[in-house]
Amino acid sequence: MTPMTIDGLRWEVRAAGPDAARPLLLLHGFTGRGTSWGGLAAALRRAGRRTITVDLPGHGRSGMAPGEPARMTVERTADDLATMLTALHAAPADVLGYSLGARIALRLAVAYPEAVARLVLESPSAGIADPGAREERRRADDDLATSMERDGIEAFVDRWERGPVFATHAALDPRTAVRQRAIRLANRPEGLAASLRAAGQGSMTPLFDRLADVTAPTLVIAGSLDPARPRAEQVAAGIPGARLAVIDGAGHTPHLERPAAFRRLALEFVLEDPAA
Repeated sequence: MTPMTIDGLRWEVRAAGPDAARPLLLLHGFTGRGTSWGGLAAALRRAGRRTITVDLPGHGRSGMAPGEPARMTVERTADDLATMLTALHAAPADVLGYSLGARIALRLAVAYPEAVARLVLESPSAGIADPGAREERRRADDDLATSMERDGIEAFVDRWERGPVFATHAALDPRTAVRQRAIRLANRPEGLAASLRAAGQGSMTPLFDRLADVTAPTLVIAGSLDPARPRAEQVAAGIPGARLAVIDGAGHTPHLERPAAFRRLALEFVLEDPAA
């Protein structure tokens, strides 16, 4: 583990694998942390890749800025990651992000195309285009954050796991479900609340009109049963040359629900010749 401070914010960073190998940055989803990618990261290293995993702001051991929400936005987080990749001599890197991490990866690819070699977006969204709907989502996220601060992490995780987007988790391997819940419970409620307010879909700048600016070869992965699947399909349709892979029988978290299929797709894509 290598803590880094970027523009006053502490980041928990884990870089592993040969320094000279092609780097791959992995970005977890909301309530996760860098160790969420354990199995996939290990497989990538066995394939000769250098992996960089981080705890996103407000998650795990990384810092937060609850009194300065602008410091933890999707946009500022992408700025930090570009700085981090340069500091680690890892730019350009392949980047893989899930959900919140996919939105940040997408912003990174749009704002810093020179920092991203290949892009894998699992269950992504480009934000909310309609201003009214975006404000409604922002208020809902703020209410959820307030309840988290009031009721604590366990009550929040119970509520979060009952959400319709995770309905398919009823079929998760029990060991996977226990590990996933433990990762969520290890977060600080004030950190997750700050992340939700700053980096939720109601707070991010929509990227629909900038999808065509993505120059990195891109793979979008979605679950066939994910109620948010249309968002992923919209992202794939807007990025020039992007490939869309839909994993049958998976919901919002294909990497957990169909790990073998997800790993095959992700590994094949990131291990392709960079010029392909």
